Amino acid sequence: MNYPAMKIIAAFALGMLGTVNAYPVQNDPDPDGFVHTASTEYTPPDDPAVLQALDQWQDLKFGIFFHWGLYSVEGISESWPLCSEEKFTPRRQNILPGCDYEGFKRWYWGQAEKFNPVNFNPQAWAAMMRDAGTKYMVFTTKHHDGFCMFDTEFSDFKVTAGPFAHDANANITKALFDAFRNEGFKIGAYFSKADWHDQYYWSRQLATPTRGVNYDIDKHPGWWAQFKKNTAGQIKELMSDYGRVDILWLDGGWVRAPKEDINIDSIVDMARSLQPGLIAVDRTVHGRNENYTTPEMRVPDRQLPYPWETNTTITNRWGWTPRPKYKSERQLVNLLAEVVAKGGNLLLDVGPRPDGTIEEQARTRLAYIGRWLDKNGESIYNTRPTEVYNSGNIWFTASKDGKTIYAIYALPDGENLPAKISWHGNIPSGKITLLSTGRKISHTTDADGLTTVRLPDNLPQEAIALKFRIK
Repeated sequence: MNYPAMKIIAAFALGMLGTVNAYPVQNDPDPDGFVHTASTEYTPPDDPAVLQALDQWQDLKFGIFFHWGLYSVEGISESWPLCSEEKFTPRRQNILPGCDYEGFKRWYWGQAEKFNPVNFNPQAWAAMMRDAGTKYMVFTTKHHDGFCMFDTEFSDFKVTAGPFAHDANANITKALFDAFRNEGFKIGAYFSKADWHDQYYWSRQLATPTRGVNYDIDKHPGWWAQFKKNTAGQIKELMSDYGRVDILWLDGGWVRAPKEDINIDSIVDMARSLQPGLIAVDRTVHGRNENYTTPEMRVPDRQLPYPWETNTTITNRWGWTPRPKYKSERQLVNLLAEVVAKGGNLLLDVGPRPDGTIEEQARTRLAYIGRWLDKNGESIYNTRPTEVYNSGNIWFTASKDGKTIYAIYALPDGENLPAKISWHGNIPSGKITLLSTGRKISHTTDADGLTTVRLPDNLPQEAIALKFRIK
């Protein structure tokens, strides 16, 4: 980096930076070979309320993401198989072998008559995620398929018009936002700017060869005007009728000017007038409305000098699938440590089952992370990057005032804790404290600046965090 990370981030917080070039990220592609690319530039906001909200958001570090909708009924991850682009054809054929594309679309839309999560308990979700140590949530109010997980006046394709309509929690978005807010969470509304079910985006009169609008906007300005009205209207509903919303997390980055101009500036301004200090995340669209960047399914290869969030999955899929491959408990803790050391937040996705429950494999992993954070959370929450942020298996974070350093030893799968750990840089001054026990540990530092710590015997076989001052 050209400057120490803490100096750059301090400059950002004071609004001193203009557009900043992004650093590359390491790809960790999903099983279908498709992830969104992150923006390559960043422009900090100039609204003091948004800057303050971003600073508070950077204190939280760990959020929970939910992909839940029609795609959950049959366990097909998310709504991308609806798109006829070639990269998604194998997925569609695996779901309904021998079915043609138009038949698949009819089948998919028909899932609205089956989505009936009779065991949905928003308070249980919120308590579970509180105990997991997450501090904010982002929920898919509407994915690209257009199915609204909230009550809206702009579409009949919604959860409150199906078999779940008479349940006390039928307005799922409202139920979740209220439950999580009551547990002290910051609230994020995921909303896709695309809408493949809206006839004013995908006209029923024409084929749908790509993910984008399927007609010439110049030839059908009335259709496009109605789509813009529907989009702005639904976002206004979410910003007006659901209590405090802290993050508007916009997906569908191809819906942008000049080709698909929905007047996003005016939409975000409207949303922020209703929710002052709202963090806008028009992901992959560089500019005033992308208040933090969102590398997907990957972690940047170094610290980034602006707010960012890795969004990734607890399994290998976004939504629920019948036989998912889960990340291990250690992998998840180590991922959190790496992301935070590089200056980011981790938004970890869980796909609830169609009945509204979260499966045991996810619950046990989340509980593990929560127990680890109960003992070691001081090294994660409210921290900021330090110039020396990595040495082997060790990730470093710093207190906001920069006076205290935390060293997190990320224990790989299949290994036991070593008797000693060593690192270069961040030379301790005085004693080192093991966060999980409060025990003081001595250390040595040689002439080459290599610090070595002997670990106590009989520690649990998990990541450890140390706390110390530096010279």
